[in-house]
Amino acid sequence: MITSLQNPLIKQIRKLHSSKGRREQNLFLLEGTHLLETACENNCSLVTVCYTQQWQEHYPQLWEMACGQAKRTEIVSEEVLGAIATTVHPDGVVATTVRIVDKPLQLAHLHLGLVLERLQDPGNLGTIIRTSVAAGVDGLWLSDNSVDLDNPKVLRSSAGAWFHLPIAISSNLTEVVKKYRSQGVQIIATLPKVDKLYWEIDFKHPTLILLGNEGAGLTEELVSLSDLQVKIPLHEGVESLNVAIASALLLYEAQRQRNIASLL
Repeated sequence: MITSLQNPLIKQIRKLHSSKGRREQNLFLLEGTHLLETACENNCSLVTVCYTQQWQEHYPQLWEMACGQAKRTEIVSEEVLGAIATTVHPDGVVATTVRIVDKPLQLAHLHLGLVLERLQDPGNLGTIIRTSVAAGVDGLWLSDNSVDLDNPKVLRSSAGAWFHLPIAISSNLTEVVKKYRSQGVQIIATLPKVDKLYWEIDFKHPTLILLGNEGAGLTEELVSLSDLQVKIPLHEGVESLNVAIASALLLYEAQRQRNIASLL
């Protein structure tokens, strides 16, 4: 059992809390039973699994599965587990896996997609990923100047959906948008001060929705590529909605329209 915070392995895992540490080691964290289980179910290649004895006793089947997929497993003390986790109350297991620097995304037929530009809040990104899977999104493109896709809070907020959504990190969102626009996909930009409301759009057409930075919104370059600009109506005194909430409204309006169309 590892009990010292000075253990070399523990020191290395703690460095994965930062973006710099993840880049240098080419690894990222999987925290908690649910994320580990989802990773194992998706045949994720685990590097290290650290767990407490109590966790091992509670989850013997998952422990065996993780041991079969991990290069190294270690029992650690509660204190050590708490130090390598980023949560206040970890549930007994933390794993590391190889970092995904780029997730290429080539969809032959795009029905519904999301483009996220300069998103900075990991909780927002994780929630958007979770909502996207629930709403049937085909794929998501994230600008490379956004929050890290493998930020621990992104993975936790996605509640496992991270493993189920095709996601690409792009250095050129303009190229992505132009490509799908040339294929007849309608490009929808979300802006605060336009006339058209989001539910007035015909989402039954193949659609790519553009969402921007939490404070600054979309760049003019991306907006200029859109076919339609829409807004979410707000009562006086409210300047904007959280970007994750905005994405949910748009995606479920698309799902609503498509479900109705399928019944006709």
